[in-house]
Amino acid sequence: MTLHLGRLCAGSCWQAARGGRGAMCAWPGRCSAGRICRPPGSAGTEQCRGLGHGRTAGGASRLGTGLTTALAGLAGLAGLAAAAFGHVQRAEMVPKSSGARSSSSGKPEEEDELARRCSCFMALPVTDLRELRGRPSDMKTKMELLILETQAQVCQALAQVDGGARFSVDRWERKEGGGGISCVLQDGHVFEKAGVSVSVVHGNLSEEAAKQMRSRGKILKTKDGKLPFSAMGVSSVIHPKNPHAPTIHFNYRYFEVEEADGNKLWWFGGGCDLTPTYLNQEDAVHFHRTLKEACDQHGPDLYPKFKKWCDDYFFIVHRGERRGIGGIFFDDLDSPSKEEVFRFVQSCAQAVVPSYIPLVKKHCDDSFTPQEKLWQQLRRGRWEYMHSPPENSKEAEILEVLRHPRDWVH
Repeated sequence: MTLHLGRLCAGSCWQAARGGRGAMCAWPGRCSAGRICRPPGSAGTEQCRGLGHGRTAGGASRLGTGLTTALAGLAGLAGLAAAAFGHVQRAEMVPKSSGARSSSSGKPEEEDELARRCSCFMALPVTDLRELRGRPSDMKTKMELLILETQAQVCQALAQVDGGARFSVDRWERKEGGGGISCVLQDGHVFEKAGVSVSVVHGNLSEEAAKQMRSRGKILKTKDGKLPFSAMGVSSVIHPKNPHAPTIHFNYRYFEVEEADGNKLWWFGGGCDLTPTYLNQEDAVHFHRTLKEACDQHGPDLYPKFKKWCDDYFFIVHRGERRGIGGIFFDDLDSPSKEEVFRFVQSCAQAVVPSYIPLVKKHCDDSFTPQEKLWQQLRRGRWEYMHSPPENSKEAEILEVLRHPRDWVH
């Protein structure tokens, strides 16, 4: 299986630059229309294979490994470069008056759906609004709006739970094309640190990336040695202070490569998984059940398939354990149709807040001992070599689950 892409994107490569933070920014809560933002809908279906049944050898599903290092690295390098050379720009929260006039139609803001969506975001889209308005049905437009709305919804929910610290919002630019938006909350009442980042980049694939793809059996039609690509995603890691409140990781992404003849290869990837310091059965069931409900809207076989993929993917060989208690993970998802896969990813993104926020609210005020806090720090940093908890302890209980994944919803 082509797994490298998710590993990079789930980690630091899809977390945009943290340097150059501006002043703390407040979250407006609701958009100018007085409603909580919802991810954009999509229309049209195609009767074809079900989700999760990718193409066979020679199809786009084999391109993941070839693009993994290249695309994920591009996003990561862009952020690192921005931090290192001071190119990060502070991005204020989008004011309610932003986009009051549509440059393409002259309609007032209340009649401009794109402006209403943008008023909910943590910052204006990476792509110019005129370009987004010019291609409303293009998947790049739909996905950029989805990841920006997901970022905003998660940040709003986290800020409401924390009740103290606010998010700093930074923009970064990539000279080759595109950029991103990083939102970071740290040293709050509830959260030690929470980052929710968006990357929207484009350009031409490097020769190295093209070679990697060709080595996996794909003949790519280049024009003057160039292969245009677009890549975008939302990525997050959230660390609560209380050791009884779990950490969460999630990211959802979309890639598109255009060949010389205009043929476009595309695929989605992503996932969401939970990393508790201490095992709580009810929490595990709630988290997995919420993800299963999101998956089940698109097919009964998706959750078990992607749950197992997650368990296998986040296995840490040298420790003989998983990163956490799992969730879902998928990559190179390119069938049955672009719209159907997008709707599946949309459902997964919408499941982040209801799967996780109730767990934080439940445990953020739990009492804990210095020893429990130390165990949390050990699990996050692994500073103590070969630390082994006492047999039958709560610490040993979570290790047992990490070594032997469970079926939480059956």
